[in-house]
Amino acid sequence: MISLHPLPHWQFIFNVLSIIVVDLTLSGDNAVVIASAAKALPRAMRKRALVAGALFAVVALVAAAFFATRLLHVRFLQLVGGAAILWIAVGLFREEPPLESSATNMAGFLKAIWFIVVADVTMSTDNILAVAAIAQGNFFLLLLGLGLSIPLVIFASGMLARLMDSYPFIIYVGGALLGRVGAQMMMTDAFTVQTFAPGEAVTYVVEAAGAIAVLAAGMWMKKRRGAA
Repeated sequence: MISLHPLPHWQFIFNVLSIIVVDLTLSGDNAVVIASAAKALPRAMRKRALVAGALFAVVALVAAAFFATRLLHVRFLQLVGGAAILWIAVGLFREEPPLESSATNMAGFLKAIWFIVVADVTMSTDNILAVAAIAQGNFFLLLLGLGLSIPLVIFASGMLARLMDSYPFIIYVGGALLGRVGAQMMMTDAFTVQTFAPGEAVTYVVEAAGAIAVLAAGMWMKKRRGAA
């Protein structure tokens, strides 16, 4: 239950520090996904897409925080989120032509924002649950915890997008990571767990398969482009 009653000062400070550590620990995967979604945009538009997507995401996250435990039991939510992340991962290897017209720019901008919001909300269930547990029902701590995660992710994802431009090998690392994350989300979906009850070994194998599949798809796309 959400409470507006203040916590003792020492406990409040301890909880804030705990939330910062949790945000730093759990925001890495989100940053990779968001950087991948923004990579196709011109550099001038990336920051605006990151900020706009983050603002929409924080509103959705605050709303989702009230139903965090129920989100884990919503069938197909993480299946859809995982599939979206796999699509983003493969998209890293597409060398799309620069966006030139204002209409194309706007379409790409809105698409990037949509991916940022979906990725942040579907991937942040663990963040929400961890922050909610530390906040102990205190609304201000909950809002602070979710709010702190946004600038951290914006900074990290912006830096990653720039690094992907300069060092192409990072695309392979990011693609493999996203392949694992997407497969992991699909394996932990309520439908998958209730229907197939996969063990840890099966889950690890599927996660590895997701990473390998994304890399294989990326290499095939690059080879096909080279042959063309």
